[in-house]
Amino acid sequence: MPPKRPRGADRFPNTVEPSAPGQADPAELYAALDLGTNSCRMLIAQPRGNQFHVVDSFSKSVQLGLGLERTGRLSTASMNRTIQALSICHKKLKKHDVKRMRLVATEACRRAKNGEEFLSNVSKQAGLTLDIIAPEEEARLAVISCAPLVSMKTEQLLVVDIGGGSTELVWIDMSGVPAVDRQSAIMRLHAGFEQEETSDGPAARVVDWISVPLGVATLRDQFNDVENDSARFALMSWFFEEQLAEFSPYEDEQAREGFQIVGTSGTVTTVAASHLGLRRYDRNKVDGLRMTSDQIDTVIRSYLEMGPEGRRTDPRIGRDRQALIMSGAAILQALLRVWPTDRMTVADRGLREGLLYAQMSADGVLEEGPF
Repeated sequence: MPPKRPRGADRFPNTVEPSAPGQADPAELYAALDLGTNSCRMLIAQPRGNQFHVVDSFSKSVQLGLGLERTGRLSTASMNRTIQALSICHKKLKKHDVKRMRLVATEACRRAKNGEEFLSNVSKQAGLTLDIIAPEEEARLAVISCAPLVSMKTEQLLVVDIGGGSTELVWIDMSGVPAVDRQSAIMRLHAGFEQEETSDGPAARVVDWISVPLGVATLRDQFNDVENDSARFALMSWFFEEQLAEFSPYEDEQAREGFQIVGTSGTVTTVAASHLGLRRYDRNKVDGLRMTSDQIDTVIRSYLEMGPEGRRTDPRIGRDRQALIMSGAAILQALLRVWPTDRMTVADRGLREGLLYAQMSADGVLEEGPF
C-alpha cells in the first residue's frame, strides 16, 4: 500500500478538535483515548497553567492489528481483548465523571474491512463511541503533543511518530517565527496545518507531511518469513526508507544548525531507556532527553548482538516491547540515515497528549506563555 499523502502540503482539514459545547470550566476534567494497532491508551487530565495534570491513565497492549496484514480483517480474539480494555476505560471515565473527551482509533481500524463493524460493537459492549481519524489528523496531533520539547533555536523541525500500524512524519519551517514564540506557534497548529499570520504571532509553516502505512507491528509482519535476525532487520530498514521517496524534504540536505528531530513512540523511549540503563522505566528521565546519533546506533547494535532470546530477557526492553523493538529500530535507523543529524529529542508523548492539548486549546482553558 503506498504512503497516504496529498499532492500538496496545504490539503488538511481545518481543525483538529472542535470546541466542546458550552463554556469550559478550567477545573473540569478532559479525557483522550488512543486505540492503535498494538495498544489502547487513555489519559484523564485537568488543565494547569499552559500544561495539564494527569489524574488517571490506562495503557494496555491489545494487539488489535494482529494478523491484519495477512487477512485484511480484525480477528475475533483481538477484538475481544480490545473490548475488555475499552470497558475498563469506560469505568474510569464514569468514575471521574468526565464530560469532555475525544476517543479515537487509528491505522488498524482505518485499514480493516471490519473496522466500522468493530467500533459499532465497541459502542454496544463497552459503552464508548470512537472516531476513526484520518492520517493527517494523527500527524497533526503528534506535532502538537511535542510543542513543549521544541527548542527556541530550532528553525527546521521534523516530528516523527512511529506507531503500531503507521508512521507519520511532519516537516515544519519555523525560520519566520521569533525564537520565543516557536513553541506557541506549534501549539496553534491545533486549528489546522494551513495557517496565516494572526494577532497571536507568525505561523509555523508545514513544508510537507507523510503517513507511511508501516509501523512497528505492520513492518514486522511484512518480514516474518525471514529467519535470520540481522537480515530481517536490514530488509525492514531498507524497505521503510523506500517509502520516503515522495516526502519533499527527502532530497535536500539540511544544515545541522537549527535542525531538530523529535521522535515520539515506544521505540524511541525504549532506546532511550536502554541508553540510560534503566531497569525500571522512568518517564521523567526519558521525556525530553537528547540522544546523539552515535548513542542511538550503539543501542541498536547492542539489540542485534543480543539476538531474539537476549532481547526477550532484557529488562530495559520489557516483554510487551521485545517483539516489536527491532522493526521500530529499523524505522529509526532509516530516518537517521536519510537525515544525518547529531541529535534526536526523545518524546514520551503522542496522540493522547495531542488530543488533550487540542481540546483544551480549543476551549481556551490553557494559559499563554512559554512551556
